Amino acid sequence: MFWADELAASATGRQVVNDSKTPSGTVHVGSLRGPVVVDTIARALRHAGVTVELRYGVDDLDPMDAQALLTPDAIERFMGVPLSAVPDPEGDCHWSYARHFAGVFIDTFDGLGIRPDTYYWMSEVYASGVMDRYIRTALDAAATIREIYRRVAKVNHPDDWHPLSVICESCGRIGTTIVTGWDGERVRYECRAGLVTWATGCGHSGETSPFGGRAKMPYNVDWAAKWDLFGVTIEPAGKDLSTAGGSRDRADAIAREVFGNEPPLNVPYEFLNIGGKKMSTSKGLGASAQKIADVIPPEQLRTLFLRPKPNTAIEFDPDGTDAIPRLFDESDRLAAATDGRQVRGELPADHERVFTYSLVEPDADVAAEAATYRPAFSHLALLEQIPGVDLVERVSAEKGAPLTDRERAIVDERRAAARAWLEAYAPERARLAVQRDALPAAAAEADDDQRTYLAALAPALEAVAWNGEALQAAIFAKATERDLPAGRAFAALYLAFLGRTSGPRAGWLLAALDRGFVLGRLREAGT
Repeated sequence: MFWADELAASATGRQVVNDSKTPSGTVHVGSLRGPVVVDTIARALRHAGVTVELRYGVDDLDPMDAQALLTPDAIERFMGVPLSAVPDPEGDCHWSYARHFAGVFIDTFDGLGIRPDTYYWMSEVYASGVMDRYIRTALDAAATIREIYRRVAKVNHPDDWHPLSVICESCGRIGTTIVTGWDGERVRYECRAGLVTWATGCGHSGETSPFGGRAKMPYNVDWAAKWDLFGVTIEPAGKDLSTAGGSRDRADAIAREVFGNEPPLNVPYEFLNIGGKKMSTSKGLGASAQKIADVIPPEQLRTLFLRPKPNTAIEFDPDGTDAIPRLFDESDRLAAATDGRQVRGELPADHERVFTYSLVEPDADVAAEAATYRPAFSHLALLEQIPGVDLVERVSAEKGAPLTDRERAIVDERRAAARAWLEAYAPERARLAVQRDALPAAAAEADDDQRTYLAALAPALEAVAWNGEALQAAIFAKATERDLPAGRAFAALYLAFLGRTSGPRAGWLLAALDRGFVLGRLREAGT
């Protein structure tokens, strides 16, 4: 059973699924895994007949700590200030740094079919006063929370430490303040110059009321309070938060022992890595979610996150590789298998559910979508680079029937993605310029065996169906017949058509060209 369906089968009563993000910089594509996971859980629950609310929050009262994303003067002025109070670095398009980066990220949701029932901003939640009772409870239970930190995470706070950060009345920073006392209505605090390494406090000290948005609880305490406030029953968390003694364990203990509520079900999920390294929002590392969403259509982007189970790390490096074409191929295999067609390679046992949840619209006709003709992405990327090709006409011919409106939409979507991929990510071997006017000078590099192979290939292709798969098979078959290693056979073809020894899949390259031109060029190169 697919993991989300299994979870939904055990759920009883109304469910509240929650996720949130700290918008400390350009949000990378890996951060979409959490929203896709929670959306899939919500879909599975609804499919099982369970009433569910999906919530998504922005932790914009967190302090600014992303030095790499600020100008030198802004670092001095805004490090440690709540993200909701840091100006938009792009000008006036949003009223804060948090609204800018969270907004750009959230803008990708709808296209992916992720449509939370409720969005919330923690700066507004605190300012409304609904967190005040949790602040009071946490301050009253400061000793208990210190003990939880020691017991669960082996983190030792001094006896005068209290679980709260106040917005300094002098400099406006929240990341540099520490609360040292609480009398039941007001707190004593200090804004320390050396409290953290990434911001410098102003040295102010004083007393203030901690309520009405003037302070924020530390992450673990804040998390447990939100669960109780919103009635959260399911909240997945990333691997970094779910380690033994980590943030999730601390929040679970605080929920039970301080706020008196059972923590929600956790569904830990792994990172999406680029080159084996975890992406980082605050350090600006990794391809942005917005940029990737411009290249990878929603169905394939959802497939990227749903093909492996949540607790499996995903290695994804789009730059200069075939990662994006391979993702399209995998998505197409899932569709074909769901439609009952034979596919090569291993598929997950629950491939039909993976395909179902990869669809953007939760109420889509799965059978109709699976049966829809989907031209190979690599083939479209190749056709896009050949002048004079009527791409829709060519795809229709390869399908063997006119395209439906849905199929035309898929072609348009993939053409746009192919152009973006070629411009931003494609390896050099995927970029090509077929030399039509004359046999490339580099073709002279082919040896006698390669030339006789090309000459023999021409008549072999005359009766072959003019599509990539059939031509690729014929190319291999003729190389095997002549005892020519496949690498040398393909190199000969690329020299004859591209003037270099490497290129895209040869069968699809030839299929994109006119049959008469291909046969003539093979005969010419084979002399």
